Amino acid sequence: MLKKGSKLNSILTGTCPKCQNESMYEDKNPLNLSKVLKMNETCSHCGLRYQIEPSFFYGSMYVSYALNVAVGVATFIVSYVFLGTSIKNSFFAILGSLIILFPWVLRWSRNIYINMFVSYDPLNSKK
Repeated sequence: MLKKGSKLNSILTGTCPKCQNESMYEDKNPLNLSKVLKMNETCSHCGLRYQIEPSFFYGSMYVSYALNVAVGVATFIVSYVFLGTSIKNSFFAILGSLIILFPWVLRWSRNIYINMFVSYDPLNSKK
């Protein structure tokens, strides 16, 4: 479904944005909350250093805010507009969806952020 070489492939799978052959994370399971943000230092396949500069991933907080707003708005539209629940129940639905999606949003925000700065290189993919 996701073609290797696309940014979407790297974002959704959490693979190295440069070669897309290896996971950036020590533990591929985002539900292991103690290791949800533990990343490898470099890609063992292409050698890309993930921490491009000190505190590089602080910028991913802004991406995380945008993703959380999108989740909140989508949940509100589904619960309040389509399901016809009260504002109070919609609030609890938003809160629940943000808590449930928390580990994925954390990783997706990092994946999106690093993919803004690093592009796929097919030559590194074949090494």
